[in-house]
Amino acid sequence: MSYEISKVDKGKEVHFRQPDPAFYEAVGGEEGMRELMYDFYDIIYESDIANFFPQDEEEFNEIKEKNTKFFIQICGGPKVYENETGGMELNEYMVRLHDDFSIYEKSRYEWLGCMEEALRKVDIDQKLKDDFWAYLESFSKLTVNTFADGSTYYAAYTQAAEDK
Repeated sequence: MSYEISKVDKGKEVHFRQPDPAFYEAVGGEEGMRELMYDFYDIIYESDIANFFPQDEEEFNEIKEKNTKFFIQICGGPKVYENETGGMELNEYMVRLHDDFSIYEKSRYEWLGCMEEALRKVDIDQKLKDDFWAYLESFSKLTVNTFADGSTYYAAYTQAAEDK
C-alpha cells in the first residue's frame, strides 16, 4: 500500500473510524503496541518535529509511555488511558491536547511519515495496517491548527464524524 496523505481543509468536517481491534490483537496486544509505538517515537525523536517533544530522555520516555497508552486504548485494548482524559471522550481529548502546540500541515506530514516508517516494519496483514493508517490519516487532520497563510483554526470536535 502507498500510505497516502490527504490535504487538510480548514474548517471542513473530518470523517474517521476507530481502528479495528483486530489490529491491536495482530500487532501483539499491549506488548506489541508498546513495541510499535516506542519504535515510532524513536523515529520521531530523530525527525524534523522532535522539537515538539521533550529533549530530556526521561521526560521523553514518559511521553512515549503516556502516548502508547492512548494508542493501546484507541485500538481496542484495555482502558489504560482513562485517567488522563478527565472524563472527556478519548478522541476529543487528543484534539484538545494538541491545541497547546502550533501544528502545521507540514508537521502532520512529518508525523505521519514517521508512523509510516514504523508501520512498514510490522509484519501483520496489510488490511489491518491500512485500517489503522486510515484512522491516523483522517483523525490527524483535527490536530492541525496553524496554516501557511498565518491563520489559526482550532477544530471543534463536532467537526469530527466518527463513521461506524
